Amino acid sequence: MTIGFVTGVVLAAGTSRRLGTAKQVLPYRNTTVLGATLDVVRSCAFDQIIVTLGGAAAAVRQQVDLTGLEIVMAEDFDSGCSSSLRSALSVVRPQAAGIVLMLGDQPGLSAATVDRLIAEGTTAAITVCRYHDGIGHPFWLSRSVFGELSRLYGDKAVWKIIESGRVTVSRLDVDAPMPLDVDTWDDYERLRAAASP
Repeated sequence: MTIGFVTGVVLAAGTSRRLGTAKQVLPYRNTTVLGATLDVVRSCAFDQIIVTLGGAAAAVRQQVDLTGLEIVMAEDFDSGCSSSLRSALSVVRPQAAGIVLMLGDQPGLSAATVDRLIAEGTTAAITVCRYHDGIGHPFWLSRSVFGELSRLYGDKAVWKIIESGRVTVSRLDVDAPMPLDVDTWDDYERLRAAASP
């Protein structure tokens, strides 16, 4: 069942500490890693799209098309993704039933998966995607868990709620491997190789 108003949130405030350079603006296809991710996100059935920036904000603003997106600066971006999420929650429109949470370094994200999540997964408090090789983004997080999300700190914070057992978590089966994300240079090389014709 599709609900009325859905906000997409793309976390892109990281400092790329393990990589040593801003992964958001690494070249990918005819754009950048973040640019390619945002191209997918723009094609999905969102009523509002929020992108969090932090560590590489200046480079992203120079090199990535942010037209039509709501940009939020994560104040404490160096403390982990929970800071980005808290910043994003503060500008989610009141009519939104919840958010679809995505990672800015996953340009292999499937628009079809996102749209299925919106159509089939938004009746639960939390819905995660179950790929061939494990659980991964995008996640559906309903407004009913916003209070708990806003109290999280550190990295992998949403996973703490998912694994806590306090909230019922639904799973959307996706007949594909998990989209690659970029944490290391090897990850980036794998991503580029997978994108080659």
